[in-house]
Order: sequence, then structure tokens, then C-alpha cells
Amino acid sequence: MSRRYDCADPSDRAAGLREAASAIRRGELVVLPTDTLYGIGADAFTPEAVAALLAAKGRGRNMPSPVLVGSPTTLHGLVSDFSESAWELVDAFWPGGLTLVTRHQPSLRWDLGDTRGSVAVRMPLHPVAIELLNITGPLAVSSANLTGGTSPADCDEAQHQLGDSVSVYLDGGRADHAVASSIVDVTGKVPVLLREGAVTAAQLREVVPDLVVGS
Repeated sequence: MSRRYDCADPSDRAAGLREAASAIRRGELVVLPTDTLYGIGADAFTPEAVAALLAAKGRGRNMPSPVLVGSPTTLHGLVSDFSESAWELVDAFWPGGLTLVTRHQPSLRWDLGDTRGSVAVRMPLHPVAIELLNITGPLAVSSANLTGGTSPADCDEAQHQLGDSVSVYLDGGRADHAVASSIVDVTGKVPVLLREGAVTAAQLREVVPDLVVGS
């Protein structure tokens, strides 16, 4: 049976964060608010939990889960070959609606799907998400919807789609922007915009003028 917590209520929020962190440690799934859309999350370092996340969404390993972090400093233990341009993007747009695709450390013992050595990583601009991430560490987080379904802007939509496959729902109200993050690939010599979303190409080019728009 899923539990749901109203994060607008301080006591409910504190209880919800405790329960969500406990669920993550047990390898279970949680739904959390972010500044863009609601996400379904699991411990990034528990392969069975990530597999459960993909199964809950009806998603294959060919669509690996992104990772959310609670601080830019977390990147030092996760990524390799992180370019100066990538750090400039982090400085300009984190926390916020920008996901960076980068090489992950080869020594990491995780299984996010068929990543081919890369990971999509973001720091969300939402206090509930950041509080949870600072308790749990990096989480595998994907939009809280069934594959092919509408990406949810509030907890009701997420719960309607995912039901009891999720142990804990953290209700942070309606997402401020309800626009998916922009995705930039920083694995090569120049940044490549894979998806324009919350951060526009023009905003990105103010920081990295050599940005290429992917086809």
C-alpha cells in the first residue's frame, strides 16, 4: 500500500522525507517533486531498484534512467572527462532545468540500463527533492509516468499512472514550470543540445557559444 505525504505541511514533510529515505534504502520506489516535472526515483546504486523503476514505467534497458544529485560537488565522484564547458553549464544553470549527458566513472558499481559508459545527470531546483537527495545520495530518477503517458505536473497525475508500484509519494504541489529539462551532451569536444526544454538554446549559447543543436 502506497503512502502519500503533503510536503506543504511541515510535520508531514518531515515524516515523508524519513519514509522516502527508508524506502530508498530498502530498494523501493518513491515519487518526488522537482522544478520541472514529478519524478519516480530509486537508489542509483541498487540495480534491482533501478530495474523495478524501469519496470514500473514499462521502459526497457535501452532507455536508461537519468540520475539526480543534491549538489554539484557530487559530480566529482560520478563523472570523468568533464570539460570546462560542462562546468560552465553547471555553474550557470544548476540547480535547474538542465540535464547533462557525460561519461561516468568506470569504477562505479551501478546499472542504470544500457548507458554505454555515459550518464544523464541533473540537480533539480526544488527544496523537497534536494532535501531527499542530500539524505539518500544520487537517485536514478525518471519522469513519473508510464511510458507513452503524460509526464505529470502534480502528484495526483503520477499516482494515477503508477499506483502501488511506488511505496512513497511526496506531494510538493504543482510543478512550477511543468516543462521537461533541456538535455546537453558534453561527452565530445563541443556541447550538443539533444532536447530543448526548460533552458533555451539561446540561453545555453550565452554560456557556451559553440553549442551545436543535434539533429
